[in-house]
Amino acid sequence: MPLLRRLFGRGPAAAAAAPAPEVDPACGDAELRLMQAQAAAGDWAALRAGLSAVTDEADLTWLVAEVAETPGSEVWLAETVAAQPEDASALLLSGARQVSWAWEARTRARAQHVSREQWQVFGERLEAAEEQLYAAAEREPSWLAPWYFLQISGRGASLGPDVARYRFEAALRRRPDHLGSHRQRLQQLCPKWGGSREEMHEFARGAMLAAPEGSPLGELVALAHIEHWLELDQGDDRAYIGRKDVREQLHEAAERSVLHPAYRRGRGWQSAFNTFAMAFSIAGQPATAELLFRELDSTVTRFPWAYLNSSPGEAFRQCREAAARA
Repeated sequence: MPLLRRLFGRGPAAAAAAPAPEVDPACGDAELRLMQAQAAAGDWAALRAGLSAVTDEADLTWLVAEVAETPGSEVWLAETVAAQPEDASALLLSGARQVSWAWEARTRARAQHVSREQWQVFGERLEAAEEQLYAAAEREPSWLAPWYFLQISGRGASLGPDVARYRFEAALRRRPDHLGSHRQRLQQLCPKWGGSREEMHEFARGAMLAAPEGSPLGELVALAHIEHWLELDQGDDRAYIGRKDVREQLHEAAERSVLHPAYRRGRGWQSAFNTFAMAFSIAGQPATAELLFRELDSTVTRFPWAYLNSSPGEAFRQCREAAARA
């Protein structure tokens, strides 16, 4: 049964339901939107100039991750790397694209539903990513971004817990508060990637409490509860996410992060708000969910709503309307 149906049942469709919002790949960021257009056009000179002007390591990593989702960019990036093998920026973006492109081949399906041919292509693209990302890291030892993407490629390639820990720690040495790297570490600790629920929750809560109030790391607690909920059978999932202690932990995490006065809305802040909006929606906390939906103003991100429905916008719409009705 689709997860959205678990939440809302079949029920008649609303007669005048508002259309589902579309995912904005740029999250309203004008600079990213320009870079995505440059990537789609293969304008490396302009794109490289824009990326080189970004001085914040976390911002650069986020921009590269989003630009790397551009379909077809792997073609001109391969040509660029071949022509400019010492260009760390080209190696970084090409490696990041190979990671994204690998997951396109694998799909988001569970491992048992991935074909042998898909696994082969997945592995080949991850191998290319590893080579290029390490080359970028060697040329620019201070950069955070290669170590962020190496966490993802290493998980996909099943390189093991020691490698995963080393790469996470390498990222933190360059930016201890980097939310993206903490998100990747959390994924590594999920049961579906060989971890356990206990490790996942311990890491999420420990990272949140070690950070100052207002830190974005509180999102990790919400992500851990969503991942736990997803692993459970129907009935057990509702009982778990509706527990008093789970709801209290979600409120504590939101109040220490996205709802705290010291929280700074940096690039891609909408992702954390979407995560908390989904967490409070499935936990039956409509008042807090509605508050987050109002702040988002229809800016929906693919993750984590794609867990609920193949159309993230539809999942967002139904949860937002349910929160407003409650």
